[in-house]
Amino acid sequence: MNDLQLTGIHHLTAVSADIRENKRFYTQDLGMRLVKRSVNQDDVSAYHLFYSDKVGTPGNDLTFFDWPVGPERRGNHTVTRTALRVKDETSLRYWQGRFGELGTTHSDLRETDGRLYLDFEDREGQRLTLVNDGGAGDPMVPWEKSPVPAEHQIRGLGPITMTVPDLRNTDLVLQKVMNMRPVRQYPDLTSPQHTVHVYEMGAGGPHAELHVAVRPDLPAAFSGAGGVHHVAFRTPDDEQYHAWNEHLNHFGLHSSGEVDRYYFRSLYFREPNGVLFEIATDGPGFGVDEDMNTLGDKVILPPKFESRREQILAGLKPID
Repeated sequence: MNDLQLTGIHHLTAVSADIRENKRFYTQDLGMRLVKRSVNQDDVSAYHLFYSDKVGTPGNDLTFFDWPVGPERRGNHTVTRTALRVKDETSLRYWQGRFGELGTTHSDLRETDGRLYLDFEDREGQRLTLVNDGGAGDPMVPWEKSPVPAEHQIRGLGPITMTVPDLRNTDLVLQKVMNMRPVRQYPDLTSPQHTVHVYEMGAGGPHAELHVAVRPDLPAAFSGAGGVHHVAFRTPDDEQYHAWNEHLNHFGLHSSGEVDRYYFRSLYFREPNGVLFEIATDGPGFGVDEDMNTLGDKVILPPKFESRREQILAGLKPID
């Protein structure tokens, strides 16, 4: 079904070994809202925290698994930088000043691929960047309790950069299976003799781009805190979601099959260089089991885990 189109980035899930500090950084320093306090549905001993705008708009979610692991060893075969969108250069300069005041590791403003960026890291070395999106993408809902003024709040996920040693087979999957479009290239910031290839999906724009850096000189990454677990792409409804499952099967890609995550429905598979991809539906959303005014205030478990609530909660560490 070549008419299937992903509409953008849905969420990105990363790894933390210090979930209490993680919650502090993303809610207090970055001013995002904790919209869901839950557990990893494949490992209920671990928190799964979701940060977003006020209502958890699809395309805004940055999420973390809480695992007692060592730091990531950086390298190939993984997502290596996650962009978060802000509306203009004024917001980027606000954040540059804020990071300076907070002691957050950050770069100077840089122009790459025709856009302004501000690179920074969280306390565990998660590589992030703010990008001026020029107002592109779906509107977000500001969170009135954020320490960040509404006009400077993060507007959602931007381009996701993954790094691979060889482009050929990844390119085949991105174009022929996932129907992404190669649109341009630019030199790798840290190694200008190497190239980053830009693919877009849906209507395009910074909320709907995957950047693929080709770095055969790097070793394989080793997963850990400060690293990324997977990136998810948006599909609008259940009809297209089911079609994507059939589509992946048609191409012989080994996938998880359809997985109901309660807040959205998912398909997982690895592209040829081993990066874990997910295709996820926009709905039902985070309000399906929680009042929107109290999102993230307490641990919420999907119904299939409710009978084990007492046991699960006893295994979770306090994070407030």
